[in-house]
Amino acid sequence: MLQGKKIILGITGSIAAYKTAILTRLLVKAGAEVQIIMTDDAKEFITPLTLSTLSHNPVLSKFTKNNAGEWNNHVGLGLWADLIIIAPASANTLAKCAHGICDNLLLATYLSAKCPIAFAPAMDLDMYQHPTTSENLKKLESFGNTIIHAASGELASGLDGQGRMQEPEILVTEIESILSVKKKFKGQKVVITAGPTHEAIDPVRFIGNHSSGKMGYAIANAFIKEGAIVTLISGPSALEAPSKISNFIEVKSAQEMYEETEKHYKEANITVFAAAVADYRPKSIAKEKIKKKTEGMTVEMEKTIDIAKTLGERKQKNQLNIGFALETENEEANALKKLKNKNFDLVVLNSLRDKNAAFGHNTNKVNIYGQNGLLEESELIAKTEVANIILNQIYKLSNKNE
Repeated sequence: MLQGKKIILGITGSIAAYKTAILTRLLVKAGAEVQIIMTDDAKEFITPLTLSTLSHNPVLSKFTKNNAGEWNNHVGLGLWADLIIIAPASANTLAKCAHGICDNLLLATYLSAKCPIAFAPAMDLDMYQHPTTSENLKKLESFGNTIIHAASGELASGLDGQGRMQEPEILVTEIESILSVKKKFKGQKVVITAGPTHEAIDPVRFIGNHSSGKMGYAIANAFIKEGAIVTLISGPSALEAPSKISNFIEVKSAQEMYEETEKHYKEANITVFAAAVADYRPKSIAKEKIKKKTEGMTVEMEKTIDIAKTLGERKQKNQLNIGFALETENEEANALKKLKNKNFDLVVLNSLRDKNAAFGHNTNKVNIYGQNGLLEESELIAKTEVANIILNQIYKLSNKNE
């Protein structure tokens, strides 16, 4: 199953590094090509000579090769690999990966990678249970990485509990499982709009809404995990761009969002209109900051372009359009009206009446409708889980249309 697969084994400073000799041997025996990258601290626990002998490749740890002026290309390494596994993954390395700190070759390769990545943590019980470690593991998993959680048993400190790196045989099984999983949207071109739009009144003020972009970004991450080539077009948001996004475009106004979405729409297999686009904008924008007056102020408004409807009129037979409906009344009727008027294949309804759902929250509660009515209804769950539910419905529809 691993025959011909290119695997980078990242080794960090942990007593569990001794197990990597066995792991390397098992991977090579299974037919994989193994390239090892070690941190400096890892060399205190196992020698590069041992690992280079077992892997049949030089072990890398520095950006440069000796004194010849050549460099170990971390970008090339990240693109070369079919999978990266960091085992053992120390608390220090987990924290750096979670927060994008890049101070060694392994971390630079991790940040450059486009392939699946797995972490096999190893540390003492108290470190493993510390809230910061738990949060870092959750954050890494939210990026689409696989966490091979530590086993319980006797630890190097003498304590007994969770923190032991999984045995090499288990790690090989996990690697085989990751590489054997069929990506639902592998190679599919997906365009997603997310977040709010800001419509300027003057150089200081704007009209906007409370959208955070969390739902659209969660959908983008879910598509990336399933092998899609994702273009995310985002209005103003405090969120970080997904780490493995193919194309990330930031816009402000509805017109800018339309122009960028139009550029990519024709080539898209799937387009998800998750942005909360302003329906109206000021008819004219003041060139200077409007000063406060004793009397009130009237702002004349005009309609913005309806992005989903405009592009929906151009939809081809091989394209799927997915829309969102955020409603406060007559929810189902309004959602079904959008489904028809905007030529959506699916529409995702959520309501401001549902507590802790919609704008700004990490959770959501949705109903998904297709041409034949209600397809699925979710409970109040994390937006990352909602994203997976939406993708499953898109996958079913795409298979039905083939």
